[in-house]
Amino acid sequence: MRKNHTPVLIKRLQHKLNSAYIRYKVRPQFDSLGHSPSILNPHTLELTGENIHGGDYLHIISNRARPVSLTSWRSKQNAGEISLGDYCLISPGVNIASATNIHIGANTMLAAEVVISDCDWHGRYNRIRPFRCSNEVIIGENVWLGLRSIVGKGVQIGNNSIIGAGSVVVNDIPANVIAAGNPAVVVKHLNPKRRMLKRDFLFQGKQDYWQSQQTLDETFSETSYYNWLKVSLFPNKED
Repeated sequence: MRKNHTPVLIKRLQHKLNSAYIRYKVRPQFDSLGHSPSILNPHTLELTGENIHGGDYLHIISNRARPVSLTSWRSKQNAGEISLGDYCLISPGVNIASATNIHIGANTMLAAEVVISDCDWHGRYNRIRPFRCSNEVIIGENVWLGLRSIVGKGVQIGNNSIIGAGSVVVNDIPANVIAAGNPAVVVKHLNPKRRMLKRDFLFQGKQDYWQSQQTLDETFSETSYYNWLKVSLFPNKED
């Protein structure tokens, strides 16, 4: 259905169940997780391995069709680590896999189906011994990775930079630029003197941002239980 017909009381119950799932099922799987995370459909989030860290106000949007996957691998030589800074946004289908270290700075946004890996996983000639070709990935603060972009091993992306949709990043990208292509190259420079509104701006008010969004959603929810059941069982093109 194209509209959400769920009554307010049901939405509140769903929110409480979602919060409880995050608290008792998801949080223990992180080695550390800051306060006030928001995870949509947390039961679809896939976390595998150790050394996975999330900052304050982490926002993850996952779903059954495109789950978010965070995976760290351990070998004799290395132990993978994933670190997500404060106020990061992780969109559906994002896949992050580490054999050594992937660090993502505060306020960074990852669009849908972004892939980040710090390892080739197999050698060019010896393809039966993995993890010998790893190099850490460092993504700066307030970076925006576009839809289906790919970031390979050994890459550093500077603060505030934007990676275009579908780009493949295999070389370092400086700060305050837009890069695109395969391989990604700088196509435009940003003005570092201009003020940038970052995701942390959303959380500077006195009221909790997640709570204000829930209140706004409830304000425009007028669906009755009868209509909710009707459209759930017999939807039409108006629903």
